[in-house]
Amino acid sequence: MFTKEIASRRTFDSRPSGFASRLLSRFFASHITSGAFEVAFADGTVERYGSPAPGSLEIAIRFTDAHVPREILLDPALGAADAFMEGRLVIERGDIMGMIELFARNAPWEAGASYDRPHALKKLANRLAFHGEQLNNAVRSRSNVSHHYDIGNPLYQLMLDAEHMQYSCAYWPEERGGADMSLAQAQEAKLAHIAAKLALEPGQRVLDIGCGWGGMAMFLAERADVHVTGITLSKEQAALAHERIAAAGLSDKVTIELVDYRDHAAQGHKYDRIVSVGMFEHVGRAQFDEFFRACGTLLSVDGVMLIHTIGRMGPPGSTDAFTRKYIFPGGYIPALSETVAASEKCRLIATDVETWRLHYAHTLRAWYERCEEHRDAIVGMYDERFYRMWTFYLAGAAAAFESGAMCNYQIQYARHRHALPLTRDYVAEAEKRLLGDA
Repeated sequence: MFTKEIASRRTFDSRPSGFASRLLSRFFASHITSGAFEVAFADGTVERYGSPAPGSLEIAIRFTDAHVPREILLDPALGAADAFMEGRLVIERGDIMGMIELFARNAPWEAGASYDRPHALKKLANRLAFHGEQLNNAVRSRSNVSHHYDIGNPLYQLMLDAEHMQYSCAYWPEERGGADMSLAQAQEAKLAHIAAKLALEPGQRVLDIGCGWGGMAMFLAERADVHVTGITLSKEQAALAHERIAAAGLSDKVTIELVDYRDHAAQGHKYDRIVSVGMFEHVGRAQFDEFFRACGTLLSVDGVMLIHTIGRMGPPGSTDAFTRKYIFPGGYIPALSETVAASEKCRLIATDVETWRLHYAHTLRAWYERCEEHRDAIVGMYDERFYRMWTFYLAGAAAAFESGAMCNYQIQYARHRHALPLTRDYVAEAEKRLLGDA
């Protein structure tokens, strides 16, 4: 049952005052059919939508001022996010994960539905801003990376797995436990899966583009006996990566450099293998060709490369205003079509493509749970507004992978058709060996 506080405000025989509130109410009524959603408008009117059922979500929210409905109508994602962050959209029953999940379930991508359709003028402004931000030159790239990754290592240490500190999609294979795996186990399974696809040999030189806190580089150096150079634009990441590498006794095998991938390519380096996990989303659509040209320059003739990226299952699009403003300025989630089109220009052969549909949803929910566990610590490091922003981001991302257009792509590349075995059997064999199952 809903709380007494909300029940006492119910006035189902009336409609919310204000044109925007009435319009938003009609929208809720036509779109929320599964699960129960209750909204207390600023004028005291309370409306209920959908219908509760065993196992369905029941969410109750309250608007503290009459401006919130209009802001949501103008731009659903950004309007709801701003109101939630500022405490003007208050969740009385459930949490932000549940609220966003409720809407996502009622508008699955497979059915052609979407809530993220801003007002025409707002949409035009968003698109113009998006295209302007996509010019990720080296200076802007550093600024964009700093915006997200230099907010403080302690936050990521609370949210991520302690063993590998992987801030990218984990791998939850059913034969190893699926969703029952721990976050650390799933991240290690991801590292092994990627390492297996690289077809590594002892002593090879590997480049990790966007190396984060060094988890991938350390795993490859330790498990596959290779030498890894990790590059990043985040000073915070680089500093902690150096500490972690030294503590693991891998300083002779792993090097971390604070350098842009374009500058690194211009310096004339060559590598047997290249891996990039969770970095391509930050490249920006306008730089796709430049990114693959740099990779082609860095990769040896018989080299192999693996790109792991968030992707969109539909055609090319644009980044929503909330993500651009608060989370990943300059970022863009690529469609598979435009990614491969860019790499083809550099004569990189796409030797294998794997689509992960739900793995990131499990990962994001694990991160969200860890943030909930450490709520007081995170609020203490920042404030309530930041915590609401961060959990809105995680909840929205989880919904995008569960019901929206988002997925993950792993694209394996080679420059020579004889660089890899004829069949994919080597992947499973190497994966078992790397995880100690062989």
